[in-house]
Amino acid sequence: MYEADDKMINLISDNYNILESLGRFGINMGFGDKTVKEVCENQEVDTYTFLAVVNFSINGYRNMVDSDRISIPTLLHYLKASHTYYLDFQLPDIRKALKEALDDDDSVARLILKMYDAYAHEIRVHMKYEEQHLFPYVDKLLNNITPGDYDIETFSKHHGQTTQRLRELKNVIIKYLPSNNQRNNQLTRVLFDLYKNEEWLGQHAEVEDYIFIPAIQRLERQQKQSDVTVKISQMLNQGQENQEALSEREKEVIVSLVQGMSNKEIADHLFISVNTVITHRRNIARKLQIHSPAGLTIYAIVNNLVDISRVKL
Repeated sequence: MYEADDKMINLISDNYNILESLGRFGINMGFGDKTVKEVCENQEVDTYTFLAVVNFSINGYRNMVDSDRISIPTLLHYLKASHTYYLDFQLPDIRKALKEALDDDDSVARLILKMYDAYAHEIRVHMKYEEQHLFPYVDKLLNNITPGDYDIETFSKHHGQTTQRLRELKNVIIKYLPSNNQRNNQLTRVLFDLYKNEEWLGQHAEVEDYIFIPAIQRLERQQKQSDVTVKISQMLNQGQENQEALSEREKEVIVSLVQGMSNKEIADHLFISVNTVITHRRNIARKLQIHSPAGLTIYAIVNNLVDISRVKL
């Protein structure tokens, strides 16, 4: 397991696949013998998040990730950069190599190219959905905005692997594509790239499932707790303001109501008429803009008009 005090060059020497992660995190090479921590801090990348993704992707440490320590901005940058690399470079590059390795006059070859285009389209749709819906949603959460029409659970339910077409494409090339010695090396290169492609897609999906989604769930919980705190504070402040506008008799009516008394019982208890009780209730509703017994109960509790133990729930 790689740690912050390990030298970055040693990570790359152990596994050259880490090179792909560097660019997606925005880490430039030329870091000499600096440690992982020194490189990340110098290039403004969260060290824990970088190591979490590396150890997860390279060494498979699924149960070692602490979502509370993940830097969501760092991880979001990594995922966005991964999409850009994959859509703008990797997919077109593999298609170009595949086309060069195929015989334009071979009908099977033409069908294989169509299969690749269908696969590439599926991947583009999948990633564009994340770019249009998931990533903007997370950006809003980071800016303390909680959209009401989307959440990470909605994304996770529809998030899955998109490698079935890729497996079919590889199998067709291996089993059915006739080739000559001149094109065989080119096809071998393409097949190798397709296998690497499948491996990378799997790792990318797992980073989203096991690191990104739990981190966003944690952010959503924090946001909801913050929203509740704000609403309670607003209610308390509003209650304090409105309480001053209530007469002592109106407060007594509220206390009686939350204790479960009927209009007749309140009238007998306060030695007033039922019509007077109704008038008080009408004035209370107008002043507080609260019309339900549950709302009045909450108001009475947060404004210390009644102890919760005396409330009829």
